[in-house]
Amino acid sequence: MKHKNPYGIPKDAVITIAGMVGIGKSTMTRTLAERLNFRTSFEKVDNNPYLDQFYRDFKRWSFHLQIFFLAERFKEQKRIFEYGGGFVQDRSIYEDTGIFARMHYERGTMSKTDYETYNNLFEAMVMTPYFPHPDLLIYLEGSLEDILERINRRGRPMEQETPVEYWKEMHDRYTKWINEFHACPVMRLNIRDYDLVNDKSSIEPVLEKMGFYIQKARSKL
Repeated sequence: MKHKNPYGIPKDAVITIAGMVGIGKSTMTRTLAERLNFRTSFEKVDNNPYLDQFYRDFKRWSFHLQIFFLAERFKEQKRIFEYGGGFVQDRSIYEDTGIFARMHYERGTMSKTDYETYNNLFEAMVMTPYFPHPDLLIYLEGSLEDILERINRRGRPMEQETPVEYWKEMHDRYTKWINEFHACPVMRLNIRDYDLVNDKSSIEPVLEKMGFYIQKARSKL
């Protein structure tokens, strides 16, 4: 096992941050990477050839968009492990199928055939012993009220114009998803338990908890 830091987190660990929009994944990703001297991996949207078409016609482009995300996240996951680990990821590959593809299917903006094809491809690519799963998935959770307050505070027009009913649906979907998730070890973290903006030291208990979870998981291998 490679050298560990004072928190017992191996230098080759791969940490993934998950949670719904506005909950603070990017801030947590940057803070952990800085404290652990890890690299970061953020979602790339600039090179997405389907994004504009998708927002104009969900039903026509949802399958194409999800396939593109799946391919890009799969390549990024391989790159991280080929590099030797030491990364914090903003968003996981698992949310695409568990949250977004399922939502499109259930809302009728993805056909049953496309949804089944996407899921079969996801299972073949990701849910196998050969796919390099993260050492730990940190799931950021909080009440819908707390998350809406954060969304309003950061002031992105597109998010603020989104109906509250949509955020409630996403909150419910994320809760259901994480309760059924078993692809890798999970550490749940309530956003009220830390404040990375006003109290930098609040990351310390998080790091200690991470070390415990990772060591516990690796001892079972």
